[in-house]
Amino acid sequence: MKVFFITLICVLFSYPTFAQKEDKIATIYIDKHGVMRWSDSRAEASFYGVNYTLPFAHAYRAMGYLGKDRKEAIDRDVYHLSRLGFNAYRIHVWDVEISDAKGQLLENDHLNLLDYLISKLKERNIRILITTMTNFGNGYPERNQNTGAFTYLYDKCQIHNNPEAIAAQENYIGQLVKHLNPYTKQSYKDDPFIIGFEINNEPCHSGTPAQTEEYINKMLAALKKTGNKKPVFYNVSHNMLHTEAYYKTDIQGTTYQWYPIGLVAGHTRKGNFLPYVDQYDIPFSNLKNFDKKAKAVYEFDPADITYSYMYPAMARTFRSKGFQWITQFAYDPMDMAWANTEYQTHFLNLAYTPNKAISMKIAAEIAYSIPRNQKFNTYPQDTIFDKFQVSYLQDLSVLNSGDRFFYSNNTIAKPIAPEQLKSIAGCGSSPIVTYEGTGAYFIDQLEDGVWRLEVMPDAVQIQDPFEKPSLDKEVVTIAWNEWNMDIKLPQLGENFKVAAINKGNTFNKASNGTSIAIKPGVYLLTQANYTPKNQWSANTKWNNITLGEYVAPEARAKNFSVVHHPDKVIEADKSFQIEANIVGPAFPDSVIIYTDKVSFWSDKNPYIKMNRTHGYTYQATIPAAMIGEGVFRYNIIVCEGSKNYTFPAGIEGNPLDWNFYQSKYYESRVVSPTSPIELVKITDEYSGIEAYGVPETSYVTRKLNISNLTESNSLNFNFKIKDPDARFFWRKYIRDYVSTRRERLQQAKYVCVDIKNAEGIDNLKIGFVTINGFTYTSKASLNNKGVIRVKLSDLVQDETTLLPSPYPTFLEQTFIPDTQIPFKIGDIEMLQMSTNNITEKANIELGSVWIE
Repeated sequence: MKVFFITLICVLFSYPTFAQKEDKIATIYIDKHGVMRWSDSRAEASFYGVNYTLPFAHAYRAMGYLGKDRKEAIDRDVYHLSRLGFNAYRIHVWDVEISDAKGQLLENDHLNLLDYLISKLKERNIRILITTMTNFGNGYPERNQNTGAFTYLYDKCQIHNNPEAIAAQENYIGQLVKHLNPYTKQSYKDDPFIIGFEINNEPCHSGTPAQTEEYINKMLAALKKTGNKKPVFYNVSHNMLHTEAYYKTDIQGTTYQWYPIGLVAGHTRKGNFLPYVDQYDIPFSNLKNFDKKAKAVYEFDPADITYSYMYPAMARTFRSKGFQWITQFAYDPMDMAWANTEYQTHFLNLAYTPNKAISMKIAAEIAYSIPRNQKFNTYPQDTIFDKFQVSYLQDLSVLNSGDRFFYSNNTIAKPIAPEQLKSIAGCGSSPIVTYEGTGAYFIDQLEDGVWRLEVMPDAVQIQDPFEKPSLDKEVVTIAWNEWNMDIKLPQLGENFKVAAINKGNTFNKASNGTSIAIKPGVYLLTQANYTPKNQWSANTKWNNITLGEYVAPEARAKNFSVVHHPDKVIEADKSFQIEANIVGPAFPDSVIIYTDKVSFWSDKNPYIKMNRTHGYTYQATIPAAMIGEGVFRYNIIVCEGSKNYTFPAGIEGNPLDWNFYQSKYYESRVVSPTSPIELVKITDEYSGIEAYGVPETSYVTRKLNISNLTESNSLNFNFKIKDPDARFFWRKYIRDYVSTRRERLQQAKYVCVDIKNAEGIDNLKIGFVTINGFTYTSKASLNNKGVIRVKLSDLVQDETTLLPSPYPTFLEQTFIPDTQIPFKIGDIEMLQMSTNNITEKANIELGSVWIE
C-alpha cells in the first residue's frame, strides 16, 4: 500500500519513478506473422550493426599483450559504432570463459567486461542480441586454453544430445539470463535494450531431428523457468536435415549467416562480386510455421576483400527477404586493428578501414529505410535503387537523399538537394567536399548556420590484411597530416568560422573562401556573421554523442613504407608508368627510381623522379629508352633529410653507397608488343590457380610436375568425386597480366591451353569472367594432350558460378543473368576452365595458358 501511494504521488506531480522510465523504453516483440515490432508504436523494427568480441578470446588476450585498458578500449569502439549509425550489436558469448564443468556461471573479468560493454551500448541507444553459447574453444587464432568449462568436456556435435551436457547447458543458460549486470542494475532478461536471446552459435546436430526438437524445447523451458519473456532465436541455416524440427518448436526467431565469397582465402580477393549477393533464396521457406518466425542475420561479411561496394548490396538483398536484424561479423577493436589478428578473414574498423566503414554506414540506412520484402531487379539492373548506388568499377557506395549524402570513395555524384543537406559522411572527394586525406569524415548540421566536422587521421594499407596474422606485423598504418579541405555547403557559404573543440586541439580561424587547412579532430563550423541560437560546446550532448568526443589511433607510421605492385608484364619500346603509395613519419623530400644498371663506380647513373599526385600516391613515367630486354628491375628510394631508404628491401641506404649489399628489386617481365599474352605459367604448386569442386564435398588435388629441361612445368590435377553431378573449376585472376597489353589484347583471336595429358575427361569449358561479373565460355573437346585453341569469337554468355562456395550451403551457387551483355576482350578479369561428367579416375595435366 505504501508503495502504491508513493507511485501515485509521483504520477500526480510528474516525478518519474525508475520503473516508469523503464516502461517508456520500447521493447521488441514478435507478432503472429513473424514480424519484429516495437512495443509502444507497434511499428516494424529494423536493426543493423556488428559483432564485437573484446570481452572474450583472442581480443581479450591481445588487449593484455598490448597493455591496453579493456574498458577504455570498449569506450573508444562503442563511440565509433555510434558514429557509424548502428543500432544493433550481437555477440556469441564464449561459455568456456564464464562457466565451469557443471554450467555454473563464473563472475569473472570476461563477464564483467560484457556487462560493461552492454551498459555502454545502452548509452548510445544500441540494442543487443545475445547468443548464450558458442560451444567451441577460445583460442583462434591461437591455441585453445582449456578452462575446464562444460564445452571442453563434449564434442560440439554431441553436446546437444548428451544428457549431462544438456543439464550443464540448462544450468548455464538459466543463470546467464538471470545474471544481474552491476552497471545497469538489471538482469539480462529484464534489460529492455537486450532484445532477445539466441540459444547457441551454429549448432551441430548429429542426432535425430526428434532429438534436436527435444533439445530446443529443453532450452526454451530453462529460459521460461527464469521468467524470461524476450524472444528466443535459433539457428536454422545449419543442419539441413533438421530444419523441420526447428519449426516444430516455439522459438520465435530464426537466425542465418551469409559469407558469399567463402572464408579464409589467405590473401585479398579481387573481382566483381555483385552477382554473388544478388539473391538470398531460402529453400525451406515453404515449411509449416516458417512465416511465423522472425528472421535475423547473426553474422555476415564479404570476407577477404577491402572493397567498399558490397555491404549496401547485401543489406538490400537481406531486406528483400524480410530480415529485420542484420549484424556483420566482426568489427575489429581499434587498439589492435592495425594488425587484424582477431579474425584474419574479416577486417572492419572506422579508423583502419574507413571506406568499408562508411559503406557500412550507408548499408545501415538501407536496413532502416528499405521496406521489408521489397523486390528488386536482377543484377546489373539493381546497382541503383531507391536513394542508393553501388559500383564495382568505382569501388563505391552512395546514399544520396535530400538531407543526407554519404559516399565510401571519390565520387562525381551530385547531392540531389545541396541546400537541404543536414548530414555528410565520406572518404575522398565529392562535389561537396574536396579532400586528399584517406581517413573518413563526418559533417553534421547542429542548427541552420552551425555544423560539426569530425576528421579521422589517414589510414594507409601497407600489407595484405588477409595473410597470416601476427601482432608483430602492421597491415594498415595511421598518419596524422594536415590537408586542405574544401567544403561547398550552401548553408555555410564562404569564410566560415572554424573552432576546434576536441581535447588538445587549439585550431581557431576562419576558412579561406570555402577551404580550410585541417588536421584530424572535431570542429565547429559557423557561417560568417551568423549568431547561433543555441550554445554549442565540447560538452553539449547531441543525439548519441557529446560534441567534443573524439577517438582516433595515434600516428603509427614511425618508418617509411612503400606499397607498390610492379606490373607483371611490360612491352619493349614503350614507356610505362610506375605508381606507389608512400607513407612515413613525414612526407619525403624526394622519391627516385634507380634501375639495376646503376653502379657505385659510375659517375653517371640515370634516375627517374617520382612526383606526388595526390594523398600518399606517387607516380613516375619510365621512358622506353631505359627498358632493356628480359626483365626490368628497379628500386624505389625514399629520401628524407640526410637519410635514404631503399625498397623493396625496406632498409636504410642507397644503391650508390659503397657498402650497400642488398640485391632486392621490383621486377617486370619485358616482352615484345607482338608476343602472345601469357596468362598462366606453371612455376610452383599454386601458380595463382584456384581449383574448386561443386558441391564442395567433391574436390581437386594437385601435384607439381617438374619437366625435363626442354619442356615447361605442369600441374597434375586429380578428382575426388563424392557427388554424381559434381563439376570442377579452375580460376585465376588475370587482370594484372592483361592491363598493360591493351593493344595486343584487341588484336587477339584465340585463348590457348596447353594440356599435357588428360584421362577420363572429354571436354573443357574455357573462357573468362569479366569486370561486370558475367562469364563467357566455349566448350572444347579434349584429346589426350596438345594445345587447345578456342576462338574468342566463339565465347558465349554463360551462367556465373559463385566460387568459392557461399555459406550457408543451401544458397544457390550460380548466378544466371537475364541481361545480355556482349563479350569484350578488354573487359576480361578472370580466366576460367571447367568440366563435368568425368570418370572416377580422371586426371588432367595443365601447362601454360595464353592469348594469341
